[in-house]
Amino acid sequence: MTNVWIIDDEESIRTICTSALEDLFNVESFSSASEALLALNSTTPDLIITDIKMPGMSGLEFLDKVSEKFPNLPTIIITAHANIDNALSAYNGGAFEYLTQPFDINEIRKLAIKATKSSKPQHDELTQESNSQIVGKAVSMQEVFKAIGKISKTDITVLIRGESGTGKELIAQYVHENSSRSNEPFIAINVAAIPHELLESELFGHEKGSFTGAQSQRIGRFEQALGGTLFLDEIGDMHPELQTRLLRVLSSHEFYRVGGQKPIKSDVRIIAATNQNIEGLIKTGKFREDLYHRLNVFRIELPPLRKRKEDIPSLVKYFLKKSADEIKSDQKDIEDPAMEVLNEFDWPGNIRQLENTCRYITVMAPSTSITLDDIPDEVKNIDMSLESSPHANGLDSKVNWEESLSGHIRNILQEKNDLTTLSKDLETILLQEALKARKGRRIDAAKILGLGRNTITRKIKDLGL
Repeated sequence: MTNVWIIDDEESIRTICTSALEDLFNVESFSSASEALLALNSTTPDLIITDIKMPGMSGLEFLDKVSEKFPNLPTIIITAHANIDNALSAYNGGAFEYLTQPFDINEIRKLAIKATKSSKPQHDELTQESNSQIVGKAVSMQEVFKAIGKISKTDITVLIRGESGTGKELIAQYVHENSSRSNEPFIAINVAAIPHELLESELFGHEKGSFTGAQSQRIGRFEQALGGTLFLDEIGDMHPELQTRLLRVLSSHEFYRVGGQKPIKSDVRIIAATNQNIEGLIKTGKFREDLYHRLNVFRIELPPLRKRKEDIPSLVKYFLKKSADEIKSDQKDIEDPAMEVLNEFDWPGNIRQLENTCRYITVMAPSTSITLDDIPDEVKNIDMSLESSPHANGLDSKVNWEESLSGHIRNILQEKNDLTTLSKDLETILLQEALKARKGRRIDAAKILGLGRNTITRKIKDLGL
């Protein structure tokens, strides 16, 4: 029978894992990595499931030692301490899979079956720098970590999608830094920031005299990135003519400088990013579908900050330290009421806006303790002028909205006897407008809607806002 080892200093986790797997495997548990390492001298299991953070030898240290002796022994890492460094260390240390607590029992059963039927891939040693800016307790960020861990050692083309300010370039850099191309250039270019008339030369370079003003040869971004990674930010804004040229390069793996006659080999890993709905652009003819499929080999979806609020405290701590280091001052502590306000705000500018807010607070707060008074007005919404505005409720007095709504309801009832969709739409609009009026401040939005704090939080989650 297949042998599975469970290593965790918490008895409850060992018990749960054992109960989940004992009908499938012969399960043995250990309370420490050292104990398991000693047992490896006499016997070898078919699968190891281990925690990361344990007294004495950590799970990652144990994984390194196991990989030296048994490079094909599959290991599943489980941890309650979720961050990108742990995820990357697990995968690049040779882990078969990386799970965060709490985990689904059925998931670990499926993974265990899969792992025991597979051989663990071998990885090169990872040189890693800690980057606390990329944190993520949220499930959506854990999926991002796993994705990065799995693709970093490949040359696969990646498309990163997410709203403005979610950290797309940061993720691209992290993929590059933990890849086999890490010692070669990482070249980034914002496609939307360069006029399309100049973008071709910027990407591919040009020869002297190839056009008016070309007084010397110019090396383009593709050539600068040879051997490394080229990050194409805001790819959705690329002009259709350049899309065709880019597609040709991705297909043939070579390019020509503008005005050049000699092909240049394109040994470049492409990572693209966009905040746009590419599928919608394809339908309107603004983006080539064949180019999209070339870029969308592997996709990473970055969640907006409003959908991963559990990560805000860690991000605030990181940005406050970073800001203090920038101005060479002591890091400031933040009081709970101030942190609560930051946590409640919806951050339409995402991580970029949060970082700038922390930088502002660090500079402007008079003491070493950040209070509610130190939070910018646009975040805590002190300005209540909207309440006195004749259009505070978002309705124009010149429009008979009641009659319009009644007519709309009558039309729906003539077609079907169901107002469920309309009720949901109305509730969504009410919540959206209340949040806009109070600049994302949930507590204030709940007050004007007559809802409790827990109720509005639940409704926002249910409606996907």
